[in-house]
Amino acid sequence: MELILSICLIASPGTCREEALSVSLESTGVPAQCMMSALPVIAEWSGTHPKWKVLKWRCAPPGKAGQDI
Repeated sequence: MELILSICLIASPGTCREEALSVSLESTGVPAQCMMSALPVIAEWSGTHPKWKVLKWRCAPPGKAGQDI
């Protein structure tokens, strides 16, 4: 599963993009497991990318960034 973050630059809120992060899961990779493990991953990502703000996020199969599923 991938965790898809919708992010914007704090200094320039009109500059936004999606960032896809691989989420390592111990079992089958169902969306519910991704959702439950997402918050620590988002917190870690935010800590290492202080110029960006996470507006929303979702879980998706790999390669589905930019697509509504």
